Amino acid sequence: MSGRGALRGAALLGLAALVALPAPAMAQGDGDLRAKVAAYKQRVQALEDQDAIENLQGTFGYYFDKGLWGEAAALFTAKGSFEYGQRGVYIGPERIRRAMLLFGPQGLGRGYLNNHMMLQPIVVVAPDGRTATGRWQGMVQLAQPGANGIWGVGVYENEYAKEGGVWKISTLHFYVTALTDYDKGWMKSAYPMEGQSALFPPDRPPSEVYRAFPGAYIPPFSYRHPVTGQSLKAIPQPPDNVVGRP
Repeated sequence: MSGRGALRGAALLGLAALVALPAPAMAQGDGDLRAKVAAYKQRVQALEDQDAIENLQGTFGYYFDKGLWGEAAALFTAKGSFEYGQRGVYIGPERIRRAMLLFGPQGLGRGYLNNHMMLQPIVVVAPDGRTATGRWQGMVQLAQPGANGIWGVGVYENEYAKEGGVWKISTLHFYVTALTDYDKGWMKSAYPMEGQSALFPPDRPPSEVYRAFPGAYIPPFSYRHPVTGQSLKAIPQPPDNVVGRP
């Protein structure tokens, strides 16, 4: 059982134990027991929400990997946004679906590879249970007919919203950290990110301007440090004279 599954199980057991108490015991400390039951319910719901969001993001990864653009775009809210590297921001499921065609044909096809693995999830659900954030590490394997393969890595900083009891992606932002030739590797090859498409321009320019490796950029963290409580949204960035960062 995973750590989160064990926590959910413990919370459910605690909730069941409180609910099973006889009426006299409930009457003696009615206020305290009601508060404890409410706290357990909230805790269980938060764990269920975290699991649902992890499943949502994993489902997106499977669809995106295989060029199932319509299925992937349907996971977004009506005003959801999709941003990949320096390609710009696309808004709304239909615009997002068409933007994904820039990665390959529907269903990909012979000679195409578009693997985007989702690792190291950190999901934080808001206290009201209606929104959440998620940070993921992404390993990338890319290929197109007639071109050499590409290795890549990046970081997702996403936002989620619950609509009609169903979690959806409200913001997906993949920060490309590095792209390299499959054969040459990191120390001999560094590909730049693709910019905005002239064929299908984005709705907005990139929300942040940065360079991938050999440049260095740390995507701001959506969650606070779990021990110190410190915000890591405005962390110092390495200087970069190309993008004008002092």
